[in-house]
Amino acid sequence: MSGGTSDALLARMMALHPKIIDLTLDRVWRLLAALDHPERRLAPVVHVAGTNGKGSTLAMIRAGLTGAGQRVQAYTSPHLARFHERIRLADGLIAEDALTAVLDECERANGGQPITYFEITTCAAFLAFSRDPADVCLLEVGLGGRLDATNVIERPALTVIAPVDLDHQQYLGETLPEIAAEKAGILKRGVPCVVGPQQESALAVIEAQAARLGAPLLAHGQHWHVWEERGRLVYQDERGLLDLPPPRLIGAHQVQNAGMAIAALRALGMDETACEAALTQADWPARLQRLRHGPLVDAAGRAELWLDGGHNPAAGAALAEALTRLPLRPLHLICGMLNTKDVAGFMRPLAAVADSLTAVSIPGEAATLPAETTAAAAKAAGLPATTALDVAEAVARIAAAQPNARILICGSLYLAGRVLTDNS
Repeated sequence: MSGGTSDALLARMMALHPKIIDLTLDRVWRLLAALDHPERRLAPVVHVAGTNGKGSTLAMIRAGLTGAGQRVQAYTSPHLARFHERIRLADGLIAEDALTAVLDECERANGGQPITYFEITTCAAFLAFSRDPADVCLLEVGLGGRLDATNVIERPALTVIAPVDLDHQQYLGETLPEIAAEKAGILKRGVPCVVGPQQESALAVIEAQAARLGAPLLAHGQHWHVWEERGRLVYQDERGLLDLPPPRLIGAHQVQNAGMAIAALRALGMDETACEAALTQADWPARLQRLRHGPLVDAAGRAELWLDGGHNPAAGAALAEALTRLPLRPLHLICGMLNTKDVAGFMRPLAAVADSLTAVSIPGEAATLPAETTAAAAKAAGLPATTALDVAEAVARIAAAQPNARILICGSLYLAGRVLTDNS
């Protein structure tokens, strides 16, 4: 079967494999061969992996390259509101007719054989990119690195490994070194790699793999340093010191992400103008994003409404730290999470800064954690918690009880996507 809207094609692709995640590259190689290897016809690739910060870092690299006049493609996941967000061509998000065309072509070339949704849609992205003139192609790893569907580029221009932490242990391994080994699977022989801040055991694994492949490392704390000073961002490497504006993206963790982006831009030969654009022009929704318009904002009244998609312990810690830097207001969380996540680990740092939590289930997600279970985890972490039928009810209830509140919706990118859709 062929034809139809992108939504219809994507729905059919969801049924091509019994598992959502099944890590191997065999099916990807098979389909790419049937498509005459579009991955070999891409612009120079920057491949970005990591547990936390890879999306923000990629967004800053894209802003920097664009600010320098480069034509930039970007592949990211998951999307928040529409699938089209995953495939950004040099002139903007892929159009519906172009998306439908590449999805249809991939479906026909696949011939009904087993392949996961992420694998076949990644092949569709490569097909779209191969036909779109660009200077740079940015690829974000979906999960892990070594066996991720994006890891088919023989020789990227640069790789980036953002901070590695515990997440997706059921697929990547139970220990930090095991997970780091999967992330380090994107390293390629002789290709430089920018390495963000890492725990010692993760860095040791990345360094060992780089040594085996002769891949030069540009590592945080060794080859480059970044810090905040008097409201400015200061970056230093062997080429000198840059005094730059603070990142547009909010949170102390974005300083480190900005450092990775600047290191990547300098490795690509970009100048200070590009580095400044990376900080001042980057846009990355649902990363401590202040919502200012829409029905949910109207329901919040005088209360502030914020949104974040972080969902693991490291993200919880970064979020808690960022919240302490905002002007003081009573903080109330609305939280929905997937049942594959370390809920207790995410909650613990937030319990120290929040006044309450209202738990919701994530609409339309089979793997959602029941609101009651999320509330129980919050209570176990010492955070007063209750449940609501949905985000709108939770916002209205909190705003009525405490009109000057700061309300943060958090716990999942899937929940964040629903919020952005419902609030548009």
